[in-house]
Amino acid sequence: MDDAPGAAGSAAPLLIACALGIERLALSSGRGRAGAAPGTVSVLRTGMGPRAAEAAVTRALGRDRAPGTAVLAAGFCAGLSPGMHPGDLVVADETRGAGDPTACTGTGLLAEALARAVPGRTVHTGPLTGSAHVVRGHERAELRATGAIAVDMESAATLGAALRSGPRPVAAVRVVVDAPEHELVRIGTIRGGISAFRVLRAVLPAFYEWHRSLLLPWR
Repeated sequence: MDDAPGAAGSAAPLLIACALGIERLALSSGRGRAGAAPGTVSVLRTGMGPRAAEAAVTRALGRDRAPGTAVLAAGFCAGLSPGMHPGDLVVADETRGAGDPTACTGTGLLAEALARAVPGRTVHTGPLTGSAHVVRGHERAELRATGAIAVDMESAATLGAALRSGPRPVAAVRVVVDAPEHELVRIGTIRGGISAFRVLRAVLPAFYEWHRSLLLPWR
């Protein structure tokens, strides 16, 4: 983790958690272009999968001397809804994992901020479900039938671990890289991946706006 959270600034720190090196590269390279943020912002690469995410976030917050650090899970996901395209954004209103769903903080504000930060990109809001493996074929339809709009491997575990470490604002934002009509195994994967990377690199201003909003009462 870089820039470990501390008690700097007028807002509690912000921890942005992602699984993959390419996701961290996008988020870290975007920080230099996004302007200042309140408090201390850190980007944590957790590793892939729910167990790795849970362990990494628990360790990071266990070292945290600023209770209430906001946690935002970010990265790529698989879209479940027909009509989704690589580069679309998903803002979770709740994450679903092994236990009870986790409600997210400030979903509407975050969706509006993302629409301003990445104009022309579609922003979807709804439940984000978790999986321990890459979802293919019939599994996509089965998850869609539960009402979820997208699936990834780490968000539910990330937010669950964050809240077990203490009360705090939590959110999840994912960029679609794999969708029903645009599966990763098809031609065009590279183009879709580049599109998703560019979108993820551009979302930092929206994350900072959401973070600033936490100065208002959120409990």
